[in-house]
Amino acid sequence: MFFLVIVAIAFFVVGLYNKLVRGRNQAKNSFSQIGVQLQRRFDLIPNLVEIAKKYMAHEKEALQAVIEARSGASKALDAAKSDPNKISLRDLRAAEEKVDVGLGRLIALAEDYPDLKANQNMMQLTEELTTTENKVSFARQAYNDSVMSYNNTVESFPSNLLAGAFGFLPMSLYEVDSKDARKAVAVSFDQGQLK
Repeated sequence: MFFLVIVAIAFFVVGLYNKLVRGRNQAKNSFSQIGVQLQRRFDLIPNLVEIAKKYMAHEKEALQAVIEARSGASKALDAAKSDPNKISLRDLRAAEEKVDVGLGRLIALAEDYPDLKANQNMMQLTEELTTTENKVSFARQAYNDSVMSYNNTVESFPSNLLAGAFGFLPMSLYEVDSKDARKAVAVSFDQGQLK
């Protein structure tokens, strides 16, 4: 009888440990999906800038700002991939806000160039950018759902005892800090304005 109790406890502990590992791995995978979508976004930006350069030669400052913001956000993403903690996620969010502002400015300036607005490649790239922004939002939501589930396991009794013993720590959610960043960037060439 004593042997059965020990075996039952061992199975329980192994089950909890495996649940913690699965939860942590799911959260890491969800974060990597954010990275995939952000990289797609970063890959679209140079193409968008190149097309805009042809029409907006005297708007070099706006174009350079987008390029620099993209570079900074790419570096912040690399840092967050290696260790998605509160600080690296905050830095990534701040870098993404700069990209949003730069793209918003670029799109707003593009509204003043009818030939650019009518350019088929520009229209296709802005459509892809809009789709990518939606995918980034969904990836962030999936990451936060995974982190919440994992954190619930880490912080709930009795799994919190095992989590503490084996170094499973709560993970940080991907939160937006500023009110401006909470607003969606609207990309529209049809209505003549950026919302």
